[in-house]
Amino acid sequence: MRHDTAAFGVTPDGEKVERHVLDNGRMRAAVLTYGAVLQRLQVADGTDVVLGLDTLDDYLCRSRYFGAVVGRYGNRIARGRFTLDGREHRLAANNDGHSLHGGVRGFDKRVWRAESAGPAEVTLSLVSPDGEEGYPGELHARVRYVLDGDALRLEYRATTDAPTVVNLTNHSYFNLAGSGDVRGHVVAMDADRYLPVDEGKIPTGELAPVAGTPFDFTAPARVDARRGGRYDHCYVLRGRVTVTDPAGGRSMEVTTTEPGVQFYTGHMLDGVATPYGPFAGLCLETQRFPDAPNQPGFPSAVLRPGEEHASVTTYRFSRARDCNRL
Repeated sequence: MRHDTAAFGVTPDGEKVERHVLDNGRMRAAVLTYGAVLQRLQVADGTDVVLGLDTLDDYLCRSRYFGAVVGRYGNRIARGRFTLDGREHRLAANNDGHSLHGGVRGFDKRVWRAESAGPAEVTLSLVSPDGEEGYPGELHARVRYVLDGDALRLEYRATTDAPTVVNLTNHSYFNLAGSGDVRGHVVAMDADRYLPVDEGKIPTGELAPVAGTPFDFTAPARVDARRGGRYDHCYVLRGRVTVTDPAGGRSMEVTTTEPGVQFYTGHMLDGVATPYGPFAGLCLETQRFPDAPNQPGFPSAVLRPGEEHASVTTYRFSRARDCNRL
């Protein structure tokens, strides 16, 4: 086992991008300093279970946040503005009048710095200056990728020198078969409430019961069992999320310290604008709730000087025995 580092290209601004390959003898992962992207994730049998791109130019021009760490605020903030301590802050409105995933040049489009690395881990850091994309305070962010047995663990940390809001998450698209369509994947989610949204995908403020609705995954169900498989909604987590590919028998269990998970089934992927078409992968973005800075009834996303934003998300993989081959 060893940690390999190689050049991955140079951005138009002249910043060098590195590719770090982690290996723990069970799994292999490739992490880019551009966007802190998880480019590859090979499980024990060698199958790559995330959607990745081959070149830096692809990430610059053809990416829909594939594998990136998004921030300063992942997901949406309504009308690109929020008020904190009596002061209104106006953000880059890059999504139908709302702010999405940190704005025009969010953390997914920044080059992070590799602080430390080992055979099965790497820590990346980023400094976001005061006023970047409209956010107050200089933010120091870190993400640590760790391979541990059959699991990938992501550890997020952030501090600030002025009151601000933070929501860091990873935007990987998972396909447990390695390729094809994920509508046949089965999802089980320990979440009895979800966040209804308006036409702009902004939460209404309600934490609605999933029981009796198409949003109920408390019992395992195929992605396409309801709504044609089209989901882009935040769920209020009580425990874990499990995704299974019945055809191949592979499962992924997601656990997190965050209060919510954005379940997105990739139905809006464009096979012309990106290398992947609709339903090529699904996302489970563990996070604070979307638009929390404007929703006093949601868990707070405010970070103040002297505090630390900290969260951990683990993706654990397993595969059922193929009884037909015994």
